[in-house]
Amino acid sequence: MANERTVNTGRLLPTLLLPTLLVAVGVWSTRCRASEVAATAGAPTAETERQFTPDERTNIAVYDAVNRGVANINTKATVPTGLFLLEVPSEGAGSGIVLDKQGHVLTNFHVVEGAREIQVLLFDGSSHQAVLVGADPATDVAVIRVTAPPEVLVPVSFGSSSDLRVGQRVFAIGNPFGLERTLTTGIISSLNRSLPTRTGRTIKSIIQTDAAINPGNSGGPLLDSASRLIGMNTAIASRTGQSAGVGFAIPVGTLARIVPQLIRNGKVIRPDAGITRVYQTDRGLLVAALAPEGPAERAGVRGFRVIRERRRQGPFVAEFERVDRTGADLVVAVAGQPVKTADDFLSVIDARSPGEQVLITVEREGHRLDVPVVLDAEK
Repeated sequence: MANERTVNTGRLLPTLLLPTLLVAVGVWSTRCRASEVAATAGAPTAETERQFTPDERTNIAVYDAVNRGVANINTKATVPTGLFLLEVPSEGAGSGIVLDKQGHVLTNFHVVEGAREIQVLLFDGSSHQAVLVGADPATDVAVIRVTAPPEVLVPVSFGSSSDLRVGQRVFAIGNPFGLERTLTTGIISSLNRSLPTRTGRTIKSIIQTDAAINPGNSGGPLLDSASRLIGMNTAIASRTGQSAGVGFAIPVGTLARIVPQLIRNGKVIRPDAGITRVYQTDRGLLVAALAPEGPAERAGVRGFRVIRERRRQGPFVAEFERVDRTGADLVVAVAGQPVKTADDFLSVIDARSPGEQVLITVEREGHRLDVPVVLDAEK
């Protein structure tokens, strides 16, 4: 019986395991089919797609959308030396922003200033010689043009700089130290900074960022999380010339006003009020000189008067000139905006167009007057 029981048990063992094996095979088969369906539907798997954080996905999306629209600009210039006034070749580098399929590229004026040769390297590795289309030293903006196939020209989309917020995330793409299309990230550290230029004017509404900006980033784009251009990187505040966490960008609102004029005219045609010299006071701007027959003089704005007098000195009669400041107007506002500095005045005027009328508010002999002035084009 023992042997029989042993034999019977041996015969029953496969029979007991068979249903279990069939269930296991069925489960395995179901999982395989589910995996196939998931893969066919594009669901992420460990084998097909690496998992990125939301921040990483944003970084990747911005770079993928814009990096092909960023150019590497290399220039050659000649600079005079003190030794027999010889000219020595000099090289420079910067970044550029592709504007359209016609080959217009936006960059900083200081990147191409004085260049006798401009080479633009596009994302596909092709190099093209560029020509200067127009420049505006007062805002450090320039437009160059390359002759390249449309398929390698990928324009960057313009955004808005009117609704930016401190703390907003931003992205910079450029060519620091010649390293092509490098992405750095940061935030907007401050808004409405002022940046002086070598022309004596001041660029307003400058964006300050802590995104790493180094030599070679000049002329590259500053972008928002939607891959839209919100500014052009232009300067860093550093004793060493390398990133110290304080970078500056020209807002896209300024670029949008300037770029069409540079492409159309080669320069920016600014409006002119015809007030050529002022003295800054605690209460406003005292008008010292007016352009002869200029807009302000035609409108009746008053400046200093030069009075010529003749005086007898012994047997001779001498002529003297005396400046009378008592009748000069004091400019206190333009277009309803108070002005206390010459830069305040120019900022309001520059936002207008030639031929446009603007009200200049002055104090004259104890009274406040609004003088309508029709702006001319700056010569």
